[in-house]
Amino acid sequence: MSKRTIIPFGPQHPVLPEPIHLDLVLEDEKVVQAIPRIGYVHRGLEKLVEKQEYANMVYVAERICGICSFIHAQTCSQAIEDLLPIEVPERALYLRTIWAEMSRTHSHLLWLGLMADAFGFEALFMHCWRLREKILDMVEDTAGGRVIFGSCKVGGVRVDIEDAKLKDIVIQYNDLEKEIKEITDVFVEDYSVKHRLVDVGVMSKEDAHVLGAVGPTMRGSGVAKDMRTLGYAAYKYLKFEPVVETAGDCYARTKVRIREVFQSIDLIRQAVAQIPGGPIAVKVTGNPTGSSFQCVEQARGDVAYYLKANGTKNLERFRVRTPTFANIPPLLKMLGGCELADVPVIVLSIDPCISCTER
Repeated sequence: MSKRTIIPFGPQHPVLPEPIHLDLVLEDEKVVQAIPRIGYVHRGLEKLVEKQEYANMVYVAERICGICSFIHAQTCSQAIEDLLPIEVPERALYLRTIWAEMSRTHSHLLWLGLMADAFGFEALFMHCWRLREKILDMVEDTAGGRVIFGSCKVGGVRVDIEDAKLKDIVIQYNDLEKEIKEITDVFVEDYSVKHRLVDVGVMSKEDAHVLGAVGPTMRGSGVAKDMRTLGYAAYKYLKFEPVVETAGDCYARTKVRIREVFQSIDLIRQAVAQIPGGPIAVKVTGNPTGSSFQCVEQARGDVAYYLKANGTKNLERFRVRTPTFANIPPLLKMLGGCELADVPVIVLSIDPCISCTER
């Protein structure tokens, strides 16, 4: 007769040193249920609207998550621009798109390294992060920051990128693309990697819909949904399709992120080829009023911002739903029925960021 035991996973764990706690209900070595406990972090970000002027909330938003920092700032800026309302110059829209895709490529390479580390492939981990460093060098060269970009603001962007430097970015990405291909081929073709990822943490297309999965977690189960197709920033001028895999397992979610790295490189090429001249920002005057809801595609999935303003210099409401929050119910579904040894890999397959989930 199988014996049921309950073991804790987290809130600090070698694979995921972030504050999430899962009570894993086991029968022998099989997980029959995962019970989450969240709420270890309270940073008071949504309370700061009472003290910070609306333009300064972009700085606050950018620090919700370091890895997704630029896209947080972009989404917050878009919401405030919708409230004012103001039109952002086209060049600024293209620059935002280029930085957003640079953010996506470095985030996915970071995740690939962490996934390799989770199943013990240390050399692969190091190579992924080595390539990520080259992207961070480009970010630092163009935006000034390295992880926190600091280049997005209400009305446009703070700094321009010279056309010669834009062309140089494309050249660097062309070189990087070959190296990334060599590394990612290991994830796709290596037997030992497949052994750890294929048929592990399976989530059906129907469950992805019902449980509200987002991003690569959702697209790995065959749902072709990507917020970039809404046409915000410069995406309305670029050609691309959502990256979809149908198997719904950890291997499929890995392949989605790998393919998205190359998609992002192509989007950067398109944006650099089409970027117009002109100003990079407009003057912002007046105070916002009304409410705005913005949804933007981060590396982990779509992030949703709800802002409410009352005509003063301070916002009335500042609400953020991050992709990890949306992906926790799907994660619990994936953990049910898995082997205990596969728990770290399944948890990492949603690319969790718990600190940005809890505000």
